[in-house]
Amino acid sequence: MHKTTTFRQLNAIDAVARLGGVSRAAEELHLTQPTVSLQLRLLEEATGTPLVQRSGRGLLMTPAGEVMAGYASQILKLWRDAVEEVAALRGGIAGTLRVGAITTAEYLLPQMLVAFTQCHPDVKIVLRVGNREEIVRMLGMHEIDLAIIGRPPSELRTNAVTFAKHPMAFIAAPDHPLMARRHITMQDLLAENLLVRERGSGTRDTVERLFREAGLRLPHGSELSSNAAIKRMVSAGLGIAFLSLHACTLEFEAGLIDVLPLAGNPVERDWYVAHLPAVRLPPVASAFRAFLVENGPEEIHRQLESFDGILKRLHQSERRRSKRARGG
Repeated sequence: MHKTTTFRQLNAIDAVARLGGVSRAAEELHLTQPTVSLQLRLLEEATGTPLVQRSGRGLLMTPAGEVMAGYASQILKLWRDAVEEVAALRGGIAGTLRVGAITTAEYLLPQMLVAFTQCHPDVKIVLRVGNREEIVRMLGMHEIDLAIIGRPPSELRTNAVTFAKHPMAFIAAPDHPLMARRHITMQDLLAENLLVRERGSGTRDTVERLFREAGLRLPHGSELSSNAAIKRMVSAGLGIAFLSLHACTLEFEAGLIDVLPLAGNPVERDWYVAHLPAVRLPPVASAFRAFLVENGPEEIHRQLESFDGILKRLHQSERRRSKRARGG
């Protein structure tokens, strides 16, 4: 190369190659778009050849750009590994924790990240949030080191371990007609406007599986890509939904929604932390994985304390229904 190449330039071409454009790269790097474009131009001057070319509104890598992006990715990873290894020699944990979480996990993960960084102040966080399909893709493309998901992916080989329980429930507004009934079945839900997440969402996969296990097809309702939008529509009485209890803390406390009197509701699933088995896990990611396994159950219990009264009431109602059914 004829001129000095900087880490900012390597970061720029790596991000543009992975994300397919300057705007998304700028967002990830917390830079302006002109700054990212400048870094690309400086790298082109240093290599003496075009690295990107415009295609419509986006960018395509030239053959030279693909080569440079590949090496940039390796150089940046080696640098991260070096920083983390040196920190480990000092007896500390440092570096960048690259973690991805399904949308529902963004309600529980921030508190754990705060607690982890309080123990390890030299750690920086890169948190990516998306639906299950997006997070699995990010893990497979090495864009993240750890994935927080509700079920290990079948389409990708991973090492996955549970770190906490994940309660999920069918919910409705407190004045919804189904709330006035002592007991309802999955069959009763077929006539309702069931608000569901988009395809590719872990919550969508779970509710489809529940209907399938009951010998029913998921009723055609309204599909939304936002937990917040679903909660607003449920509290307004526009339908029922199936959501993680983690996503509903404030609405339960405010009395805007309630758990439907359905046998086996809520259902309990697991939270998993997953990583690729063939890739060496950076020390900071390995430390956070161990932190989740050790502290996850206690943290989840603390976050869901507000549901204790609701769950106790539901369990008492179920016991009374069982007693009546036995003729007791």
